[in-house]
Amino acid sequence: MGSVVVSDLEYAPPASEALFFEVGFGVKPGEHAAIIGANGVGKSTILRILCGELIADAGEHAITGSMLHMTQDVGMSDPERSIRELLLDVAPPELRTAGRALVEAERALATGDDDGMGYAEALTTWGDLGGYELEASWSAAAARAVSGGIDDLAARRVLELSGGERKRLVLELLFAASPEVLLLDEPDNYLDVPTRSWLEERIRSFPGTILMVSHDRTLLENVATKLVVLEGSGCWVHGGSYTTYPEAREARQERLGDARKRWEDEERRLYRHMKIMKQRAAANFKNATKANAAETRWEKFVAAGPPPPPVPDQHIHVALRGADSARRVVMLDEVSVGDLFLPFSEEIHFGERVGLIGPNGTGKTHLLDAIEGAREADEGSIRFGPRTSVGRFTQVHHRPDFAGRTSADIVTERVGDQEKARKRLARYGLAGQVDQEFETLSGGQKARLEILCLELEGHNVLLLDEPTDNLDIESSEALEQALDGFVGTVVAVSHDRTFLATMDRFVMIGDDGDVVALPDHELAMRALHDPDEVRSLPQVKPLTV
Repeated sequence: MGSVVVSDLEYAPPASEALFFEVGFGVKPGEHAAIIGANGVGKSTILRILCGELIADAGEHAITGSMLHMTQDVGMSDPERSIRELLLDVAPPELRTAGRALVEAERALATGDDDGMGYAEALTTWGDLGGYELEASWSAAAARAVSGGIDDLAARRVLELSGGERKRLVLELLFAASPEVLLLDEPDNYLDVPTRSWLEERIRSFPGTILMVSHDRTLLENVATKLVVLEGSGCWVHGGSYTTYPEAREARQERLGDARKRWEDEERRLYRHMKIMKQRAAANFKNATKANAAETRWEKFVAAGPPPPPVPDQHIHVALRGADSARRVVMLDEVSVGDLFLPFSEEIHFGERVGLIGPNGTGKTHLLDAIEGAREADEGSIRFGPRTSVGRFTQVHHRPDFAGRTSADIVTERVGDQEKARKRLARYGLAGQVDQEFETLSGGQKARLEILCLELEGHNVLLLDEPTDNLDIESSEALEQALDGFVGTVVAVSHDRTFLATMDRFVMIGDDGDVVALPDHELAMRALHDPDEVRSLPQVKPLTV
């Protein structure tokens, strides 16, 4: 059985101060642990260090047993690649190397740069290491994960699969490979609700050790047996599920004592870290910059005097204002988009929170595009009532208007004053990203910036496409609280079960193209798992023309 041990881990990005230091925790054989914390504190970085993609600046880490790793953006970085190349990314190391060599040999053969000898050698190595058996497992996984399966893994492109299909396919392979340790970075992203339930069952039944990063509160409650909490440049461990985490954190804060004692404890920690860095600098001049940074951090801390607790709560304040509009906000009359769903009619009224749900690939995002006006409906018409102003949150943060611009520039354009812009960014936990360009922000930071812009633009109709996908837990809760007080109408596509529970009613697009209205969250969750059983109920209203 595999295990994970981390001791005094430290890492600083190039030309930056330490992201975290003195991080230590262990995951015992068979435990299913989750790393949680605010966006940008280093959760994914720890997984990348553990799998060898990054080198820690200090500390030790060890994984016993076989290990496989899934990155947060698996299948997203280069969608033009073949599906076979994607699957090689999560193959065992020897097969991964042999498979990539075979791909290169095939290309060389096709262009005439290889007389066939190199290809024959690569093919033999692939077969000797078990490549054909791996290909059989790929085909079996594709049959389970992708509707209709995949006939030719080398010819099909990654972009032909939805984000959810890519994630499901990779997860199928990882669980089937049954390594002793699995490192999973946000495995729930892009998965629809039934597939998230499937993921929970696979995690619960997995006999090996799992260390994952996730912001899905329902998943954390259902599968995590231990939480590694990153905050305050360090970490602490809660040896229970997420259900008991809030009480455990509150109790921990109380145990830290009064503010003076907490400040003194942190001052001693920074001082000790500075001394260690000075010693390292004396032994190796390359550490001088980091030693100076550690000394500066300690001096600033002391000069500021007793601060708030060493692990202060992250305060994200979202204030979506909105405005009044006519009672009938959106009127859809026999609308369809492509051949994704059948024409349907529906009205959305002022103040409603409507969840747009259904399996991946049924056209929910395309429908939002049509409502926004970013594309034309292929059939029917979409009309808005008087005094409506529509704002859109994009799932993949595709904002060409933000390209090459800093957070401060983007917000200043909306408030007219750079000092005001900095204050708004600080309210969203983005004070440290004021001068960062949009492309360099993390997924969660991009999401917060988009929501801030929606707030400042003052729309009274919000179209939200997976708004919590990249948000940390505190930011998701802040958004939910803001929407609760928002004077306006919300139409949201989401697979986040906790977020969906805040919606008033639901419109579901099924795999067969039918569209139905569902009156509450409980019925919506039942419909996602068993649509045929629910459609016969009198509470379900067919919308398809």
